[in-house]
Amino acid sequence: MSYEARSREIADALIAIEGVSFRPTAPITFKSGIKSPVYCDNRRFPFWPEQWAKVIHGFGALIAERKIPVEVVGGVEAAGIPHSAALGFSMRLPSVFIRKELKEHGTKKRVEGGDVTGRRVVLVEDLVTTGASSIAAIEALRTEGAVVSDCLAIISYNFPEAAELFESAGIRLHATTTFQAVLDSALERKMIDEAGAAVVRDWLKEPRSWAKRHGFE
Repeated sequence: MSYEARSREIADALIAIEGVSFRPTAPITFKSGIKSPVYCDNRRFPFWPEQWAKVIHGFGALIAERKIPVEVVGGVEAAGIPHSAALGFSMRLPSVFIRKELKEHGTKKRVEGGDVTGRRVVLVEDLVTTGASSIAAIEALRTEGAVVSDCLAIISYNFPEAAELFESAGIRLHATTTFQAVLDSALERKMIDEAGAAVVRDWLKEPRSWAKRHGFE
């Protein structure tokens, strides 16, 4: 299956499990402060194993097709952990998870599960917005001695600031599907009309100024 066909299959799966909501007139606010007319909730996938399998297969296909070096799979707390654990299990590879913050008790570690020193770790995210949490996790892995060059995500908004962060960190980002594929799927199913899709496309071009330009600030 080509990347384009697989991307559309995963986009259809995300729509099918109601993992995308469009809110062009009632935006939500991300942790970064960005107001958004769309919300992707990939945390719904584990509840739908048949659809989730397409995502995990998509990760494996990207690793094989793009010859991504991997000895350990890492997941970002918390939304990335189910996907990284499932991918590691399916590939018979060890997996670890990376805490967002150093815990104040027990072993006081950010990387949990095993020793990653000198090992090639691929990071798994459910969704990439600004890229800040991904880069923080990669820095934690590198501090523990891991070699990290690639990050997998179910989907990325492809914000320019995220692209700059990944490039400056020497990381290649690979997404199983594109937001355009998701938007095409939603349009076909009449979840959103062309006017609403235009609002979303405008947000994707200039996410940080979008709210002000559309009177939401």
